[in-house]
Amino acid sequence: MKIAVVGWPYIIGGLVFGAIGLAFVRRGMGAGWALAAPGLLFAAFCGYFFRDPERPLPADPARIYSPGDGRVLSVGREAGEGDTIRIFLSIFDVHVQRLPVAGRIEKVEYVPGTFAMAMDKEAKENERNIVTISAEGRGSLVVVEQIAGLIARRIRCWVTAGASGRAGERYGLIQFGSQAAVHLPAGTRSLVKPGDRVVGGITPVAEWTATR
Repeated sequence: MKIAVVGWPYIIGGLVFGAIGLAFVRRGMGAGWALAAPGLLFAAFCGYFFRDPERPLPADPARIYSPGDGRVLSVGREAGEGDTIRIFLSIFDVHVQRLPVAGRIEKVEYVPGTFAMAMDKEAKENERNIVTISAEGRGSLVVVEQIAGLIARRIRCWVTAGASGRAGERYGLIQFGSQAAVHLPAGTRSLVKPGDRVVGGITPVAEWTATR
């Protein structure tokens, strides 16, 4: 299983603490387990958390895909002309984020905010990173958000304004429990409902209803 590059410092740090603790244990210092066990467990957890599975890029331009793995929290009109789909990512979900549509990155905006629980309604005011995409062949803007949670305090975004991307391509990562949101434009229809499980770059969460 591939591991996201940003996860390796955490894994190595845990392994170092584990190795130091085991060295103490070998010298007869049983207290070394107090360092070895947490260090090795932390390294194992980070190896799992930062997993980055390879996935085929979706080929259907009529669909809009989930930006991440998780459970749909809500689907409904919040602002603008289309639905907003909010997805909760637990610490057990893959946290690599993927572009929901192919197109040109029009804007990348970081917004400071609070740190409410990621599954709460108040999380929409949390620290977040907003990417606006001009959907290829559509002339419409699809907006996707990476939203920090109570534990997640680090948002990484790997795309910049002016770049182009394909649906399903990796564009960022949120570290430890978070939320993702997709703001749909007019001419689209949601395909998911609260409680549905979605997979980043695999599950279609909406489709275009207007022709090109």
